[in-house]
Amino acid sequence: MAILIVDDDPVQCRLLEAMLQKSGYETVVLDNGDAALTLLGGADGARIDCVILDLVMPNLDGLGVLARLRQASINVPVIVQTAHGGIDNVVSAMRAGAIDFVVKPVGVERLQVSLRNALNTSALEGELARIKHSRSGTLGFADIITKSPAMAAVLRMAEKAATSTIPVLVSGESGVGKELIARAIHGSGERRAKPFIAVNCGAMPENLVESILFGHEKGSFTGATERHVGKFVEASGGTLFLDEVGELPAAAQVKLLRAIQEGEVEPVGARKAIKVDVRIVSATNRDLIADVKAGRFREDLFYRLHVFPITVPPLRERPADIPALTRHFLARFAAEEGKRIRLITPEALRVLAAFHWPGNIRQLENTLFRAVVLAEGDTIGLAEFPQVSAQVQVSDHGATPDHAGEPLVPDFEQPVALPDPFADHPAGAAGMAPTAAADALPLLDGSGEVRPLEELEAELIRYAITHYRGQMSEVARRLQIGRSTLYRKLEALGLNTEREEADSEGVATERQPLKIA
Repeated sequence: MAILIVDDDPVQCRLLEAMLQKSGYETVVLDNGDAALTLLGGADGARIDCVILDLVMPNLDGLGVLARLRQASINVPVIVQTAHGGIDNVVSAMRAGAIDFVVKPVGVERLQVSLRNALNTSALEGELARIKHSRSGTLGFADIITKSPAMAAVLRMAEKAATSTIPVLVSGESGVGKELIARAIHGSGERRAKPFIAVNCGAMPENLVESILFGHEKGSFTGATERHVGKFVEASGGTLFLDEVGELPAAAQVKLLRAIQEGEVEPVGARKAIKVDVRIVSATNRDLIADVKAGRFREDLFYRLHVFPITVPPLRERPADIPALTRHFLARFAAEEGKRIRLITPEALRVLAAFHWPGNIRQLENTLFRAVVLAEGDTIGLAEFPQVSAQVQVSDHGATPDHAGEPLVPDFEQPVALPDPFADHPAGAAGMAPTAAADALPLLDGSGEVRPLEELEAELIRYAITHYRGQMSEVARRLQIGRSTLYRKLEALGLNTEREEADSEGVATERQPLKIA
């Protein structure tokens, strides 16, 4: 979880940064209000979960930043701080949109409570906004909870599809959020004010598929006691979402193809066809190409639906989303069940991150719902995940920092591609363990002597950085050292780091994930 610190006092910035990093947060430090607005209004603003803002700064002060954030409709929670704790400052900051107020120098416990409350409140407000948008048909891509680079690419594709009426086929395993993507495409396009009609093709009785999709006239068959317009007519002007379209029987596939080609449907028992204007978004968890080859799905219908394919990756391939989704579901279920869930233990979060989630997000949601119901206190721990923890081995070497716990979302740095950490080893990557597993660390050199401790430590650190994909907080946790200690060891061992410098306007940038030279 990323916290933005905005303060022109470098000493105060270092103190806050140290406290936040010790508590498991990722930090971004800026020294002026203009730089903060630039960051929050840009592409990187979405990764900022909370802002700690100094009220008294040169040029644009804290109240000015709050006013600009409100004008730009940027809803990130803001905690203001100042050395002058008068009641007037408190009232002005709260009226300007701040969620909390602290006085310098703030203690670590007070800061943790303030951050926890701000993040929980933000999660609940976000959930209420998503529910409102979903019910009104205006759910957008900003309502989708993700911090995964893989999902960012999916959303970019979906945003392009939303600008037209091109048929979209969303594929992916069950529970990955295919319908959510479809709703966001509808809610971000020109048809957002029109109906979004979802149909589960796998749940329709085979003898009623035609009636449900295209409608029927009264008395057209036994049991047809009244006229039914059908889903195509209901969705006319808007979007028809055909979920699990691969489950349609062959007869229905023929009529669906004609409806899409001609832009009209013929209800059962009707004398003439009805013109419809429908945008088709379909979804499947099957391999439709394999079904076409096997003759289970019509090839001509496949090419009608497969005009703009979007593949949603499973949750196990987007671990960066697990902390954010965990916070989202815990905040929602705690509110629904009337419980005060303050935090989730690091051990429990590690178990969730290590699990393979065959049921994807739907399974994670149900697991967290059960955990909230089981919880007897204000903390979610391993005891609330018996079924998951039974299938995941938690290593004792994965000890966590010595603090009381982590917020609902601990820091999760973006994974970066790193070069092979053992590329400069005398024997290359294969030379690391000539007689053992590929990830074993050899204790003896080529002459059979014990290798120096410094050399072993260097290789262990480099291996850990690659294994955890540049997530420096996770590397420090697994090695049971602090982040500052980790960086000191890297410098002492001669492992170069690269950091971005401030741009020409003097805007400071965040600490970048480590890159091994």
